[in-house]
Amino acid sequence: MTNALAGAQDEAVPDFPMPRAAGCPFDPPPEMMKLHAEKPVSKVRLWDGSTHWLVTRYADQKALYGDQRLSVDTTRQGFPYLNEAFRETASKTPPSFLNMDDPDHARIRRMVTAPFAIKRIEAMRPAVQRMTDELIDAMLAGPKPVDLVEALTLPLPSLVICELLGVPYEDHDFFQSNSKVGLRRDVTPEDVRSSFGALFQYLDNQLDVKLADPADDMLSELAARMHAGDLTRLDATMLGILLLGAGHETSANMLALGLLAFLEHPDQLAIVRDTDDPKVLAGAADEMLRYLTVVHSGQRRLALADLEVGGQLIRAGEGVIIPGATGNWQDDVFPQPERLDVRRDARRHLAFGFGIHQCLGQPLARLELQVVYSTVFRRIPTLRRATELENIPFKDDGIVYGVYELPVTW
Repeated sequence: MTNALAGAQDEAVPDFPMPRAAGCPFDPPPEMMKLHAEKPVSKVRLWDGSTHWLVTRYADQKALYGDQRLSVDTTRQGFPYLNEAFRETASKTPPSFLNMDDPDHARIRRMVTAPFAIKRIEAMRPAVQRMTDELIDAMLAGPKPVDLVEALTLPLPSLVICELLGVPYEDHDFFQSNSKVGLRRDVTPEDVRSSFGALFQYLDNQLDVKLADPADDMLSELAARMHAGDLTRLDATMLGILLLGAGHETSANMLALGLLAFLEHPDQLAIVRDTDDPKVLAGAADEMLRYLTVVHSGQRRLALADLEVGGQLIRAGEGVIIPGATGNWQDDVFPQPERLDVRRDARRHLAFGFGIHQCLGQPLARLELQVVYSTVFRRIPTLRRATELENIPFKDDGIVYGVYELPVTW
């Protein structure tokens, strides 16, 4: 067994997160790509001074995603926390199934898989199309310029997840403001506890509403499973929090950042605007997912046993960070990865992760991207930025990359 990088000097360890290059808002951080080329399994230093392994190559990443010797349990000693708030709250909040290892993870995931089945999500396409058109109608009827985030890319995923879960849309400001707290790098433990407590109480109350008056929605299904004893009340509430938060924040960022990327690549925009071929639109969504990889803080794991990755020994108790952006920009997997090419077969991308913990809501995210990317440019063919690219505020400070605002006109 080789161990070429063992004992790396701490002073040579770069910090993570690494900033993106000025003027290249869609590219992975250049220092991360440099490590990818030179040391695809290397140490990085986190905010608290701890060092963990950064694994950047596509094949290694896929192997790690499926390796049961790696844990997602954030309560374990040595886990590579994103910030102080994550560390301080890991043992003080109930576990989410995102942070469970098998068999608990598999048991709970099975109970929420059916609502995200491809056929069931595809049946929502007319409703998602209607919501998109109504938001665009309102935008076109109002003044210019307009913030596309506020007018379209944030409210649409909120509308969709509210319909899927069965929560009142008039509460969307409440859950948006609280669910986004944990996605900031600068958040405090107090902020996280406060927002979590508010969301927990809200979803716990909603379960009572669904027990008393069930409907054809996901919260009613969770409430029924809770009543039948398949889920504890705590598990059902935590699932509701997860689905409500994750169901709109990541999609909202992908929608806005993707629309901006299309505006910067008019040749690719034209392909999406001028087609009604569902295969082309599906391919365009996957290519944008590959190109942007908005979860730019990387997936985090903790080694439970010694394992070898890329010729490097990773010991039990050491943290591992898997940045999907590097795998998605690996040129022997995706030729000319820096080129946005909606005709490319990008289905192998790692934007949703891989293996048992891959994103449960990916069929819904794909549907939203397909509908919005095609509809916006078909209905507003002269859409353009209303400010210079360097003036757009990017979310460099969060777990999920995106833009805070996207001023546009037409």
